[in-house]
Amino acid sequence: MRLSWNEIRARAATFASEWANEGYEKGDTQTFYNEFFEIFGVRRRSVARFEKHVQKLDNSAGFIDLFWPGVLLVEQKSTGRDLVKAYGQAGDYFDSLKEVGGGAFGLRVRSQRTSHTRGKLKSA
Repeated sequence: MRLSWNEIRARAATFASEWANEGYEKGDTQTFYNEFFEIFGVRRRSVARFEKHVQKLDNSAGFIDLFWPGVLLVEQKSTGRDLVKAYGQAGDYFDSLKEVGGGAFGLRVRSQRTSHTRGKLKSA
């Protein structure tokens, strides 16, 4: 069932209110994104996965907080953590992914503040 924009707006307002004072990445990330996707009537498991293992170009390993192939790569940090570092991590992951096609958008999240990267994460 497709949701109306009014229903999406109402769900988004409820979501924002419920999460306004949260700030612990490790304890809240999965619940946060499951509930985020519910705003749009989408089961997160049907489109995205948590902790996607990535073999980075320098041969070290990493884990993407949330990955929706070809659409979204999320690196989330707790309140007070450095979002510039999160952006660098996301860029390293993006450069190492073979399955990214079309356009992947990055979303850096720090609880209580969200920073969007509008457009594609591009390789250097």
